[in-house]
Amino acid sequence: MSRSGTRVVIVGAGFGGIGCAIELQQHGFRDITLLERGEQVGGTWFHNTYPGAACDVPSHLYSYSFATRTDWSHLCSPQAQILDYLQGVAAEHGVTGRTETGVEVASCTWSDTNVQWTVTATDGRTWEADAVVIATGQLHRLAYPRIPGLEQFEGDAFHSAEWNHDVPLAGRRVAVVGTGASAVQFVPEIAKEVGRLHVFQRSGNWFMPRRNRPYPALVRALIRHTPGLQAFRRRFIYHYGESLTAMIRNPRTLGRLGRLRATAFMRWQLRDAEVRRKAWPDYTFGCKRVLFSSKWLPALQRPNVELVTDAITAITPRGVVTADGLEREVDVIIYGTGFRTTDFMLPMTVTGRDGVALTDAWADGPHAHLGVTVPGFPSMFLMYGPNTNTSGGSIIVYLEAQAAYIRQALQHVRGRADAAAIEVRPEVEAASDRELQARFAGTAWTQCDSWYRNESGRIVTNWPGYMGEYTQRTAVLDPAEYTFVPAPERAPATAEPAAS
Repeated sequence: MSRSGTRVVIVGAGFGGIGCAIELQQHGFRDITLLERGEQVGGTWFHNTYPGAACDVPSHLYSYSFATRTDWSHLCSPQAQILDYLQGVAAEHGVTGRTETGVEVASCTWSDTNVQWTVTATDGRTWEADAVVIATGQLHRLAYPRIPGLEQFEGDAFHSAEWNHDVPLAGRRVAVVGTGASAVQFVPEIAKEVGRLHVFQRSGNWFMPRRNRPYPALVRALIRHTPGLQAFRRRFIYHYGESLTAMIRNPRTLGRLGRLRATAFMRWQLRDAEVRRKAWPDYTFGCKRVLFSSKWLPALQRPNVELVTDAITAITPRGVVTADGLEREVDVIIYGTGFRTTDFMLPMTVTGRDGVALTDAWADGPHAHLGVTVPGFPSMFLMYGPNTNTSGGSIIVYLEAQAAYIRQALQHVRGRADAAAIEVRPEVEAASDRELQARFAGTAWTQCDSWYRNESGRIVTNWPGYMGEYTQRTAVLDPAEYTFVPAPERAPATAEPAAS
């Protein structure tokens, strides 16, 4: 590295961006700037404040390995506690001071001449960087359904990821569109206070039980004071997650065990035959995200709740019209329709070598070597990039592995006097992508349409294997898989005129 220090810009200050900054700091990188569009660090845990918001991965694993916490209040802690944890870690490690909040990045542009990136915000401000880490993840761009008349509704309407706490719900008629992971958490909470709740569902979900009660004081004390118990619990949850992945990878064998358990639980909870018929999934266990809740199915059977499975055909000024021609008049519409997971960093534009846009490089679907590096985009790294989502484990495990891999890449550049950037070889990335896609064959992921796929049917979000395998593959960066971009040539110094 010919410059005095490596300038790194990290886009996004959630678990990925914060974890990467800490990893780089701990290995001597000092010129680090994080850009976060929110008013505080925290990423999705700052933005998502809907009632009942919590992680569906147990907190002892949904946390950094270098910053474990023994006083989690619940098995799966609520949003406010996760945000407090993440902001506390950021402050403790000096990341908060490196973060510029309220900054939405519009573009990242590579210069072949200067061998550096220019990061431009929507307000026109720019940052120059030797390396860019895009840590916006897969769950940041809101998805709205394509329904005629969406803008015509005259009542209150909002997306669950931008919950409007100023809109009263008590005693009102409410429609919820979507029954994904967020809706599964907030519907049981709002069902207690609304007058009438219509839940519009396209397809049912497979459920596993989760009684997310507060930990008794004795349990918290044991975890805090018993040597090794915290580590044991973390390891137990880790292996449970790997077992769920095994069920999804092997639907004809282990997957049947998961289906049997889910079926028994759901039949026990669904006492209403009509609701059971409507709520029951019609696809292979694990093809879509398996959800954990002991509150959702009982909520659907409340007397003030209606589960609607007829397709929505229109939104009117007064309510929602379904395919049977019925219009349900409502006061509020809440869209629990998730995120545009396959769009990744859009609407931000990324331009690499020779002026090639990332959207063009990904014309057939997003792809990256180990989900981190893309040919043609030197020293650009992704966190929670293509094919790094997990259906059974904790994304934090993947993010820590990616942060260490990125750190190794930058160390290789820093250790070479003639190098200014690093770029994965196209043939290496292409081979790893072919191998990765081939491994989906025979798994549950291929047996239905889901948000794991793009419009062409390619699975672009999930890793096809286990957490342990991913951490092993990213443990040591092989420099032979990369090329090193030389530093720009310096203009020759102008000679001083000879004295007369």
